[in-house]
Amino acid sequence: MNHDGQSRVFAAILPAAGREFPGNEREQGLEVRAVHRQSPSNRAREVQVTGTAEVCCPADRVSVRVSVGNSKESVNDVTNSVSRRLEYILQAVRQHGVSDKDTSVRRFLHREAEQYHLEAEVVVTFSDFDKMERVCSVLLEKLDQSVCVGTPEFYHSAESLSLMRRRACVSAVENAQQKACEVSELLGQTLGSPLLVREEETKEWRSEDEEDGGRCQGAASLPHLPRRPTITASSRVSVSFGLRDKSRKKL
Repeated sequence: MNHDGQSRVFAAILPAAGREFPGNEREQGLEVRAVHRQSPSNRAREVQVTGTAEVCCPADRVSVRVSVGNSKESVNDVTNSVSRRLEYILQAVRQHGVSDKDTSVRRFLHREAEQYHLEAEVVVTFSDFDKMERVCSVLLEKLDQSVCVGTPEFYHSAESLSLMRRRACVSAVENAQQKACEVSELLGQTLGSPLLVREEETKEWRSEDEEDGGRCQGAASLPHLPRRPTITASSRVSVSFGLRDKSRKKL
């Protein structure tokens, strides 16, 4: 028998299909490979595991553009007219607990023939979507046709995307460790400390929530409802753990 060579044992475990994790995490499948290495100078044994995980993250921010405008024969008249409605908009936003740092205002004054035209636009960013709907309803009810409330635009904050990517990587490592434990038990070994953790691949893709699919037949056609996008991040990692023989007695 040649003791200078290498002996290897390969094992694969297939996860249950469609297994769900808290926080919309999904285990896509883990390929587990156990390798038993022996050499004259190094008889250390290890298990090499690859694991993947997915984490979904719905949009956590929404911005709404609210615009007002008017035309008058003098700059003072048009400024006063627009400013009154503009102040009402800003007051309504503040009363709903929106910080000034989440609100921006732009004004544009120009002249055409004998008329001065002033247009003002307020962009408000919300993290509370119910609050956004209440503000839009108040403005449309109180200001009616003198205000234009744009379609809400949903997006992801940098913080939520960073958290999603970290969760995908950590979940993939956790899944790999769980599988490595099962393989080590199957081989009669005890799982040791991690030797190497490497993230080999990351992917992200975007999808739109279907929010208008439940429309009744024969009902009046509704305006196009805004859809809240979701981004999914996947991570594939490779992890190596040391193995210890269960039958080996501690000295």
